[in-house]
Amino acid sequence: MTAVGKHGAGVGMDEIAAEAGTSKTVVYRHFADRAELYVAVCNRVASQLLPKLREAIDSSSHPREMVAAAIDTYLAFLEADPELYRFVVHQHVLGRPASDPLDSLSDLVGQQAAAVISVALQQSGHDPAAAAPWGHGVVGLVRSAADWWLKAERPMLRSELTAHLTDLAWAGLSGVVTTSKEDK
Repeated sequence: MTAVGKHGAGVGMDEIAAEAGTSKTVVYRHFADRAELYVAVCNRVASQLLPKLREAIDSSSHPREMVAAAIDTYLAFLEADPELYRFVVHQHVLGRPASDPLDSLSDLVGQQAAAVISVALQQSGHDPAAAAPWGHGVVGLVRSAADWWLKAERPMLRSELTAHLTDLAWAGLSGVVTTSKEDK
């Protein structure tokens, strides 16, 4: 992970080995190939990101604040190490293993978002059936915008992007997950 941060998402195995203070041969004793190394990095990223997202979601009882906190947490995570984010999210599809941990990470984050939306829908007297597609849709919205933000070299502050994405996501969610003006 240090080598990715230092050399970029396209880091080579020679650079990874050098950063670890060893040879490629030794690296390949621990990882059968680059795909296995990729899986290990994705698992590490998931183990760091998921607890932060859970904490962000649990930081408020107001649905809009929960959405904003989760979006900002995701953006802060990738802003802290954009090359690691690029390494994990944008590895060439052909080089990805069949059971890609990134897909699992996106699914887990989508499931967390869906669970929160489901509770909010139930509390507001609505059918929670839409929670799964909405939860995964919000994850896709944020991920796509985050990709644009990095590619465009962060043309706005993270706080501004968070506000814009929260406004967009909340415009759709607020009409069905709230029962009071306070949360709208």
